[in-house]
Amino acid sequence: MKPAGSIGITSASLWLPEKRASAADAVAHRGLRRRDARGLGHETLPESDGTAPPEMAVLAARDALGAAGIGPERLHALGHAWMYYQGHDLWSPAHYIARELGAHRALPFGIQQVCNGGAVAAELMAAYLARPAPSAADRPKWALVTTADRFASPGFDRWTSDYGVAYGDGATALLLHSPAGPGDALVLRSVATIAAPELEGMHRGADPFAAAPHSHRPRVDMRATKRAYLREHGDRDFSDTNGRIIREVMARALDDAGVNADDPRLRTVVLPRFGTKVLNENWIPVISERTRAKIENFGQCTGHLGAGDAAANIAELLRGDRLAPSEMALVFSAGAGFTWSCLVVEAVGRPARHSGGPAGNTHCFAPRNGGK
Repeated sequence: MKPAGSIGITSASLWLPEKRASAADAVAHRGLRRRDARGLGHETLPESDGTAPPEMAVLAARDALGAAGIGPERLHALGHAWMYYQGHDLWSPAHYIARELGAHRALPFGIQQVCNGGAVAAELMAAYLARPAPSAADRPKWALVTTADRFASPGFDRWTSDYGVAYGDGATALLLHSPAGPGDALVLRSVATIAAPELEGMHRGADPFAAAPHSHRPRVDMRATKRAYLREHGDRDFSDTNGRIIREVMARALDDAGVNADDPRLRTVVLPRFGTKVLNENWIPVISERTRAKIENFGQCTGHLGAGDAAANIAELLRGDRLAPSEMALVFSAGAGFTWSCLVVEAVGRPARHSGGPAGNTHCFAPRNGGK
C-alpha cells in the first residue's frame, strides 16, 4: 500500500518491564534445551511483574503522545494489536486503552493479526488517515497504533511454547499523522503485506475445533501443532514460501515507495525479533540477495514482542538516531496465518530521545520540534 497522501510517524514508544526472565533458569528448571537456548540467542527476556498488556499499552501510548506534544483528544482513531490473552474474556482492549488515555473522539479498532498485528495495524491506520473526506476540515489527522503482549504462565511458556522464537513482554505505540510534515520523525513511504493462508494449519495442527481455550492442552504449544503439520506436509512448503514471500513483499514495498533495492538512501533493513538461528537461516540470506543495506537484529535483548516487533523496531531506529534526513529503512514483520509485511520509512528530521514512564522503562522517541 502506498498511502494516498504522505503519512508521518511523529513519535514511537517502546515500553519494557524491568524484570527479566533468564535463559539459564529456563534451561535449569523449565525444560529449555541448551542447544535451543543457543539458537535463540537471548540471555534474558523482559517479563511483566503483573502489569496487564492493555495497561502496558496505555503507558507506551502516553509517552508517545507526550513526546509529540499531542493531546489524546486530538486522536481520530486508535488501533490496538495483540497476539496473546489481554486479561479479560469477550472484551475490547482497544476501547479500554482509548478510555484510559481520554481519547474519547477516537474510533478504537482491535486488530488480531497474531505476530504481524502491529504492522497490519499501521497499514490500516495509515489507510484510515488517507481516506477521502468531504473537506480538509473533515479529514482525520491523527491515529495511534498500540501493541501489547504478556506471555505469562501457566498458559504460555515464553521459552518453550514455540520453535526458534522466544517471547518477551512489552508494549509499543506509534503516533501517525496526515499529512506528514517537518514535525514528524519519519515518513511512512509504503507498506506491503502478503498472505499465505495455505499455511494456517501450522498453528492448528491435527487438533479438532474446541469449545473453550486450553481445551487440548493446559498451555499454548505451537511445537505440537507444527509437528503435526510437518508430519503431513514436510518443511519444504514453509521454507520455500517464506523465502518467496520475503522477496515479494520487499519488492512490492520498494516499488510502492518508488525506491530501488540498490538506492544508496536505503541504509538499514530491520528484521523481526525472532531467534538468531531462524534469522540466520531463513531471513538474512534471502534479504542479502536483494540489497547491500545493513541488516539489523534489534531483538536480542527483548525476544519476540508478539504483535509489537515492527513498532519496536521503528522506535529503535529513532532511539539510535540511525537514519540521516532522506535516508530510509525497511522494517519487516511476519506472523502466523501466515502474513508478511514490509514497511518503508524515511527520515525527515533529526529525532531526539524523550524518556518517560516508570523507572526509565519507556523508550520513547520523537523529533526535536515535537508535534504540530
